[in-house]
Amino acid sequence: MSEAAYTRLQVDERRRRLLKLGGELFARHSFDELSMARIAREAGISKALLYHYFPSKQDYFVATLGEAAGELGRLTEPDPALAPLEALTASLGAYLQWIEGNELAYTKLIQSVGEVAEVRELVETVRTRTSERIFQGLGMGEEPPAKLRAGVRAWLWFMDGAILDWLQHRDLGRDELRDLLIGSLGGAVVAAGYGELLASGISDTRQKD
Repeated sequence: MSEAAYTRLQVDERRRRLLKLGGELFARHSFDELSMARIAREAGISKALLYHYFPSKQDYFVATLGEAAGELGRLTEPDPALAPLEALTASLGAYLQWIEGNELAYTKLIQSVGEVAEVRELVETVRTRTSERIFQGLGMGEEPPAKLRAGVRAWLWFMDGAILDWLQHRDLGRDELRDLLIGSLGGAVVAAGYGELLASGISDTRQKD
């Protein structure tokens, strides 16, 4: 390995470690409680080196949330070999499993939506990608009917509310919550007048069995 490649590896690894540390720190502390000096001490590096990687605390905060969102996106990528309803159920199960193990990071992400413009854009990107996956699973193109689009988009907000309630009370099992969310999405699709799309997905699943 050349010296330049080795140096690049060191840089990438340090950044990865800083993002992991940031996820832990911002989950435990409010944004205002942390300073770049304190973060640098926690990381065991100089403040100047921390600024070399992240120009500001805001940039660092957004980068840590972006890392979490990227990991979540990879974990929930639907399996194209599965029928639409199966793929959605599997992705939602993986989503809830990740949240269960990263409760503070998820809560911080949702709480920051109304406070940090970059986080709002990040969450909007995730929701747009998720809704597109759902529309594809239902056999819809890039421009679904207005009622269906509104119902699915509203369901994504409902999902975050239900998950926050689950994290607060812990009186539902993960699979129970998953089934509740799948059922509520079905209700939104039916209310929009496209219940036959769900029936088709269920039929596909049964035929595969």
